[in-house]
Amino acid sequence: MRTNDELVPAEERPSDPPRPRMTRTRMGIFVATSVVYAAIVVGVLTTSWPVRFDWQVMLFRPYKQWPGIHTFLDYFVVLGQRGPTAVAVAAWLGWCAYRRRTLRPLLVLGTSLLLLNATVGAAKIGMGRLGPHYATEIGSNEMFAGGDIFPSGHTANAVVTWGVLAYLATTPRARRIASVIAAMLALGVGMTTVYLGTHWMSDVTLGWTAGLLVLLALPWFEPLMDRAESWLLAAWARLRERRVLAPAVATAPIGLWGPRTPADDASPAREPVGAASRTGRTDASRTRSAARPHTPRSERTPVTPGGSRRPPQRTAPPVPATGRGRAIG
Repeated sequence: MRTNDELVPAEERPSDPPRPRMTRTRMGIFVATSVVYAAIVVGVLTTSWPVRFDWQVMLFRPYKQWPGIHTFLDYFVVLGQRGPTAVAVAAWLGWCAYRRRTLRPLLVLGTSLLLLNATVGAAKIGMGRLGPHYATEIGSNEMFAGGDIFPSGHTANAVVTWGVLAYLATTPRARRIASVIAAMLALGVGMTTVYLGTHWMSDVTLGWTAGLLVLLALPWFEPLMDRAESWLLAAWARLRERRVLAPAVATAPIGLWGPRTPADDASPAREPVGAASRTGRTDASRTRSAARPHTPRSERTPVTPGGSRRPPQRTAPPVPATGRGRAIG
């Protein structure tokens, strides 16, 4: 069943739907998630119960318990990989941006991915935890050993990439549906990494909280995204104007065929007709000769450098008058 928003043409829909704000509820969830994030980090650093639970799951070896689903989960975990998910979501949001005539969906996705890279990437490099397959000692937290799995990047990326679709939803019903789907995908990707043995359980838990913190912090960056959108649209408008004016400037007439000036239109120029105009000399530059009598064209003799072309005239001899009879005389 189509909703009312879908029945309205794109150009008649509101160009700026309501945007999430940093409300008191959102702020409370953000603080609580931050506390959970810090508790997980402290628990792993102190080698307390999160590390003990990690080793229990690791020694259980889930990938050996249910080998029948191993192939399927190898493909399913791609839903948390940065490249494929970013391309798929960016294509959909690009279509939405084109229909709504706004860059906001793409800017929200770009901002969330930048925040994810900055926060999760820094934590990975800073804590340097090794994965289960590279563990060196049973019961150790494997911290500061040159690894890069804490928190789980696949899990955090699944939370952010699919959660952006829920963040950009324009109706409460669509937001609820998208949130449930994003949560299920993030949960499935996180547990798949634990099943495959590429992450500890605490890595996945920290990845969930890290991705959720990025989504909760997005309203703080809305003013910055608005300014970026205005600047990009203005730059695009200037570029289009240059493209429109460039052909006109390139094909503008030059030289003798350039545009006429007001001085040219004031008094139209008249060119002399005759030998003067052909030779380029004016009447003022020539010396005037004395007037000669006019000779009709039929009586003129064409003169050439070799003389007259008219043949010399010859006088015919007289013809005697004769008759059939005798002469009259």
